[in-house]
Amino acid sequence: MPSCPSSVHLLSCSWFFLALSLHKMAQQQQTTIKGDLSELEKALETVISVFHKFSKRVGHFDTLTKGELKQLIDKQLVNYLKHVKNQVSIDALFKDLDKNRDQQLSFAEFMVLITRVTIACHDHMHEGEQQQQQQQHQH
Repeated sequence: MPSCPSSVHLLSCSWFFLALSLHKMAQQQQTTIKGDLSELEKALETVISVFHKFSKRVGHFDTLTKGELKQLIDKQLVNYLKHVKNQVSIDALFKDLDKNRDQQLSFAEFMVLITRVTIACHDHMHEGEQQQQQQQHQH
């Protein structure tokens, strides 16, 4: 197994080996039957697949332009990001996500959006549960 570059911090080293492991897994996955994947693994593959579906349209094949991000939101996050429809909102979101300011979103930068949306959905689900519990205690 390759060693982690000495200049890389421990956390970065962990990501290095995770990436290496995932790369090997992807190579082996060509022979994996989809039914062998867990529910979460299938969800991860779906996120990657959706990203690539939109990232291949313009410019570099593995990044999203602002236009590609807007199309992805319009088609794939239509219910969760209803408020991100106008160009001002897209511009602000893109600027926030594009940490290296190269005018394109890497997969890692895109995953910040997915993480934020997932956390918001999780919190929203628990808000509904809390409201139900409060209503039950009042009756």
